[in-house]
Amino acid sequence: MTESAPQSPLALIRPTAVRTRSVEVVVPVFNEEHVLERCVRRLHGYLAETFPYPFLITVADNASTDGTWAVATALAAEFEQVRAVHLGLKGRGRALRQVWGSSEADVVAYMDVDLSTGLEAFLPLVAPLLSGHSDLAIGSRLHRGSAVVRGPKREFVSRTYNLLLRATLAAKFSDAQCGFKAGRTEVVQRLLGAVEDNAWFFDTELLLLAERRGLRIHEVPVDWVDDPDSRVDIVRTALDDLRGMARVARRSLAGGGRAESALPVRGVRPAPGPGRQLAGFAAVGTLSTLAYVLLYLGLRQPLPALAANFLAQGLTAVANTAANRRFTFGVTGTRDALRHQVEGGIAFLIGLGLSSAAVRLLGAVAPDASHGTELVILVLANALATVVRFGLLRGWVFHPRRAG
Repeated sequence: MTESAPQSPLALIRPTAVRTRSVEVVVPVFNEEHVLERCVRRLHGYLAETFPYPFLITVADNASTDGTWAVATALAAEFEQVRAVHLGLKGRGRALRQVWGSSEADVVAYMDVDLSTGLEAFLPLVAPLLSGHSDLAIGSRLHRGSAVVRGPKREFVSRTYNLLLRATLAAKFSDAQCGFKAGRTEVVQRLLGAVEDNAWFFDTELLLLAERRGLRIHEVPVDWVDDPDSRVDIVRTALDDLRGMARVARRSLAGGGRAESALPVRGVRPAPGPGRQLAGFAAVGTLSTLAYVLLYLGLRQPLPALAANFLAQGLTAVANTAANRRFTFGVTGTRDALRHQVEGGIAFLIGLGLSSAAVRLLGAVAPDASHGTELVILVLANALATVVRFGLLRGWVFHPRRAG
């Protein structure tokens, strides 16, 4: 890590005899030369005029290849309450891990450089942390009190992702992706060792770990306006998030690692037995559904709908059974592997029958339906088949009494 100018201790940034609690705000950036100066000046001006606590703004440059680092160091030289940190590798999570992990502030926070979230929500975000009432805090665009302006594509992706988190990993927080979060430094630094992701899933993994340990997560409604210049690759980010969800579910089934076992606990532990199986099954199912969608869309161009559906279902069914065998029900080795695949194939035939019937019904009712409409019907049919499949796998294929 390289820094710009020598830094003053946080307690000396805004000296006062009464207010001694301090906050460090991290702004991760990658090739943001064109907006960085304007956003940091706006953030600094707002905090200097309205924020009642000492603060430090840290610009964390994620290996930018443009003039971002030069802008960051110039801002750090101009403002005592701004510093610049350079990282040699990309990754928002990596930047937060490095800065938060060495922070001396009482509370650490971060926000996206585009400042899409209204700054008036910042004090309500950190106040419960400074008082000790909560351990982590997040801005939520899905709160009923929020005012959000964004396109339908991003709205759909955001709501679907958070719905998957609640359905597969029993998450109780409403918005994992909003770039507006904070935490008590002592709590965050103890969680960091158990967080594996260094990119976009970092936020979600941190929140899931905190929730599993019974830590208190405070949510505040925010005003949020979509940045039309955002260069986030939605598809790649979604795939990375799904892989992260599967990894967290797999680790939950294994009981967590040594780093996680050292985390503070506040009265809540992971659900045993069927709950863990359901979480693992849901995570594997989510990845399988995504694989099925991609296969179907790729095969549908050269093949009829029924043939594309059959091939996509067959390929994902084999992988799904193998993944559930290992990660959901904890079966290792080669013993009974063939039997498991055959019996898992029976559940596959049930799903195939439901989805094929859905395609035929759609063809009869709306013969001119688009490929997108076909896909929606198939996903709904597969959701019903998934419920039946879990019951068969748990009560028949991988039942413990058959292991002998």
